[in-house]
Amino acid sequence: MPLDSHLLFADHVGRFYARRYGFPPMAGRLLGYLLVCDPPQQTIDELSEALLASRSAVTGAVKLLESQGVARRTRAAGERVDRVGLDPETRQPQNFDSTLHREHAALFREGLALLADASAERRAPLEELIALADFLADRLPRLRDEWHTHRDGLRAAGRLPVPPGSSG
Repeated sequence: MPLDSHLLFADHVGRFYARRYGFPPMAGRLLGYLLVCDPPQQTIDELSEALLASRSAVTGAVKLLESQGVARRTRAAGERVDRVGLDPETRQPQNFDSTLHREHAALFREGLALLADASAERRAPLEELIALADFLADRLPRLRDEWHTHRDGLRAAGRLPVPPGSSG
């Protein structure tokens, strides 16, 4: 049985992800719960019971989190059910992916091409969005590298744990 504090945390994460990223509340709640639950991998039935939610709601949330690269289903040899847990790659800085910003820039350039004969004032919002997207696409890989250096220093100093199976 989950602790009330774990469920409260899951609810806080659910509300944050719903407000900030448009996630369905159950997906955010599931994410929050997976961050603190014990054991860290649980079946759909266990998650449904813990979160006081239907199996279908939890299954839908799992599918969304899987598509975002946050959760992963695994099945041990001989088991008949999947276990859901955080994807180990979740700790990697996915928010540093410059691909999204390159795609934004390309999309905004497409819109800007439609305004080729428009006034500078009309073109300005798209030009600024393109400049921002290009800036982020350029800077995020360097920022990710800085983060890795900083994280490795924290690990070396014993201020962050070294994940199992990690070389650093």
